[in-house]
Amino acid sequence: MKFKRQAAILEIISNFEIETQEELAQHLREQGFQTTQATISRDIKELRLIKVASHSGGYQYSTADQGGTATHLTRLKNIFCECVIKIDRAQNLVVLKTLAGMANAAAAAIDAMKVKDIVGTLAGDDNILIILHTNEEAERFCEMVSDMLA
Repeated sequence: MKFKRQAAILEIISNFEIETQEELAQHLREQGFQTTQATISRDIKELRLIKVASHSGGYQYSTADQGGTATHLTRLKNIFCECVIKIDRAQNLVVLKTLAGMANAAAAAIDAMKVKDIVGTLAGDDNILIILHTNEEAERFCEMVSDMLA
């Protein structure tokens, strides 16, 4: 449940300007997570979320700079490994099957890895489409993902 909740937090802060823990708790409740302020506070600390200036002039939660701490990347990779259940490839396209509702979190982890061969990612509810430049790059990417999941 912790991984799903933290994945939901990452998805929420990437889609909404979340200024307070109370707002975050409300969004989590809307997604079916009943949680306490103390749990949200621990999740924020574990995910190493920071507050940055928002477009509306206030502050919002955000992930640390993607070039930042190894701990943050490790956390994203752990979430990724917990939710990916199948890999498939068709030429330069890779499809990852995830647990229901976890595709956005896994896609965020892929984006954070900054793999230079990836043209883009597109996440649904339980599938991620990853577009790479060439068939060879897609094959290498599948091997890398398989190694991470092993």
